Amino acid sequence: MNKKFQTIKYIISDFLSALITWVIFFIFRKITIENGNFNDINKVFDDNNFYLGIIFIPVFWVLLYWIQGYYYNIYKKGRLKDLSQTMITSLIGVIAIFFAFLLDDHIGTYRNYYLTFAILFLIHFSLTYIPRFVLTTITVHKVHNHKIGFPTLMIISDEEKALQCYNELNNQIISSGNKFVGYITLNNNVALKSFEGKIPFLGNISNLSNIINEYNIEEVVIVLKEQDENQIYNIILKIQEPHIEMFIPADRKDLLIGSVRLTAIFHTPLVQISQQPMENWEFFIKRVFDIITSLIAMLILSPVYIAIAIIVKTTSKGNIFYRQIRIGKNGKPFYMYKFRSMYTDAEKNGPMLSNGDNDDRITPFGHFMRKVRLDEIPQFYNVLIGNMSMVGYRPERKYFIDKIVEFAPEYRLLYKIKPGMTSWGQVKFGYADKVEQMVDRLKYDLLYLENMSMATDIKILLYTFIIILQGRGK
Repeated sequence: MNKKFQTIKYIISDFLSALITWVIFFIFRKITIENGNFNDINKVFDDNNFYLGIIFIPVFWVLLYWIQGYYYNIYKKGRLKDLSQTMITSLIGVIAIFFAFLLDDHIGTYRNYYLTFAILFLIHFSLTYIPRFVLTTITVHKVHNHKIGFPTLMIISDEEKALQCYNELNNQIISSGNKFVGYITLNNNVALKSFEGKIPFLGNISNLSNIINEYNIEEVVIVLKEQDENQIYNIILKIQEPHIEMFIPADRKDLLIGSVRLTAIFHTPLVQISQQPMENWEFFIKRVFDIITSLIAMLILSPVYIAIAIIVKTTSKGNIFYRQIRIGKNGKPFYMYKFRSMYTDAEKNGPMLSNGDNDDRITPFGHFMRKVRLDEIPQFYNVLIGNMSMVGYRPERKYFIDKIVEFAPEYRLLYKIKPGMTSWGQVKFGYADKVEQMVDRLKYDLLYLENMSMATDIKILLYTFIIILQGRGK
């Protein structure tokens, strides 16, 4: 199973499809739009735009598919999903090409615009989807016939239910691609009798990370007793790799609440535990939004930066800016920048949370800045360079994260995304002055994680703006 080679097949197919589309479409334009009766085909090759299109248009399409995340999980594609993805992306790409290159065509009637758009879309969609359909059909056939499999690990505490699930998955009429490399138990380090001669025993949950790396695990099936279901959180925390898909067998409760989704009629019903909060193309749009917003904000607020810098410098001793190590995406530390709102020796006795208006470590001007969150605006630089996002969760110091994790280990789930200048939790609570408040705030950050979208980001930004105008920050 060579994923890179399979990905290259799709990229070459998409590149050639885009190139051929441009050639056909360019000839069509010459015949129908420019001359009306085109007899000399050689005139096509005298046009520099023809060669520019051959070079740039296919590259544009491949980049667009990459941004959309089409080349991710290349062996787990479905033909119907391919159809919808190709149609939607083709529509978006054709709109972009139309407005960038075709809108200034000299035309006799606006009907030619509609005809141009429709022909470009139909040619591109058809020439792109047909080879994709063939490649995906070959792959799906190999998966269904056990020629391609995904290394799968079972995590078991309910032996009887696990055996039933294993037999169902292993004996499906049409395989879903599970290639079981072994199983581990939740707590006991003892092999299960009912699995003897079926799949190897690899240890218990304490070895999970090593087993995932050693066997290149791609899917995990979790089968727990009812009293152990709260352990799912700990398992998720141990599996940080976003490419690993996790499933639990569906029971009647899952069927009733509608959490079971099947991609094939003959597959065993499983509930998938999502590891990816948003699609790749949505993360790309979010990043573009962050870059544009932070650049505009820094430009507009440049006089404010200068004014605050002068006031901070003249009203108290110390540096204008304050940088502090915070923990960001994937648990990696980074420097977060702020305007200094405290006296220089504020933490001489160790890390402490602010207690708002009663905190004598904060300078008089610092109190004002915190009310309207002006101390935070240097973080637009963090957003610009990619350490933070406009909206995420409040980044904390490792000292306080360790304390939060004692009460709420699920905090580590936030490491899937970048921290933000503002957050759902911060809109609700503002700055926390106790670890308990941080834990209370966490549930809203986790809600954001499960409901990430640009629409949610915009709502949170609007509420943040309202809080700033009302001076309700703390």
